[in-house]
Amino acid sequence: MIFLGVQLTILIGKTVPVPASRLLLESLASVEVTNSDTGRSGFQMSFNANRNGMSVLDYPLLSDLKQFNRVILVVIFNGIPHVLSDGIITNQQLQPSTEPGVSSTIVVTGEDVSVMMDLEEKILQHPSQNQTTIVSKIIGTYAQYGIIPKVIPPVGDKPPLPTEYIPTQRGTDLEYILEMAQKNGYVFYISPGPAPGTNTGYWGPQEKLGVPQPALSVNMGWHSNVDSINFQYDALAATEASGELQDHKNNKSQEVKSSKSKHPPLATSSGLKQAYVRKRLLSAQGFDQSQAKAKAQSITDMSLDKVVTVKGELDSKNYGSLLRARGLVGLRGVGLSYDGLYYVKSVTHKLERGKYKQSFTLTREGLGATVPVVIP
Repeated sequence: MIFLGVQLTILIGKTVPVPASRLLLESLASVEVTNSDTGRSGFQMSFNANRNGMSVLDYPLLSDLKQFNRVILVVIFNGIPHVLSDGIITNQQLQPSTEPGVSSTIVVTGEDVSVMMDLEEKILQHPSQNQTTIVSKIIGTYAQYGIIPKVIPPVGDKPPLPTEYIPTQRGTDLEYILEMAQKNGYVFYISPGPAPGTNTGYWGPQEKLGVPQPALSVNMGWHSNVDSINFQYDALAATEASGELQDHKNNKSQEVKSSKSKHPPLATSSGLKQAYVRKRLLSAQGFDQSQAKAKAQSITDMSLDKVVTVKGELDSKNYGSLLRARGLVGLRGVGLSYDGLYYVKSVTHKLERGKYKQSFTLTREGLGATVPVVIP
């Protein structure tokens, strides 16, 4: 599908995705892809379908759009390929037309390849293995989906002695990976690309670094590239966490509490500097010292993501680029309080013939810009 200088390539298949058939491409009506910083990303494709007369027993498109087929969506924008999605079809909808001459509709929905890690519950022991090894090993069992592990070792991640305890998985592979991530204040997600057919499985602290993407401009005449935007400041979001950890070796209790976020500040006035801040008691049972501190800190860091939330939509042609989740972006033209850098929490790409929109959600911990000028 080609329009407005944008080319969409679809690869689809049971095991190794191949270029989509001509019939499938010509029948495509719309595509929607959502990429989020945490949790699964997803896609939805809508097709105009016909049976080509009563002699045809079924809709030809259904042979390609089977459940659990793998779909890779690649957008070539300004000559540069971007892998938007690499996922598995999990839902199929057929809406037959009751009017002559009007096409029926087939809609398929899918999730990123991490859905395949969440199908089988199991009980499995991992003796004498630390968390880094366990996560890398589990991700490695899904090599057929091109997942490249990027695992950041937590502080003090040592293999436990079998006489102390044996790490035991009870649940799906994805549930166990997320359980270990939560204990360390980590996140886990599957990111498509960089090349078609490959994915990155990231397990580690949430990253909020990098070069800012092209700026979002509001109320700036012909420089403007945002169609709509709104801002929300939640004064009840910012949270501090603390608790007591019982050291089983010396039977002494130790206070554990969060501090200011370790992420680079994006606002001059953090929500933690408000007159009133929520205080949360942390249950540190089942955690060692480093895990308890990481858990307390993750509560604070995640709460700061909800202080200022920005939602909007842009036209890709005016923006001239693809906005990517899990990165930074500058915003200008809305005043001193809300101008500056933001973290891109999620982006939804909506493609139809002649139209390419991107809806976005941005976050940061408070008001005021930390940069003197937002670079376009």
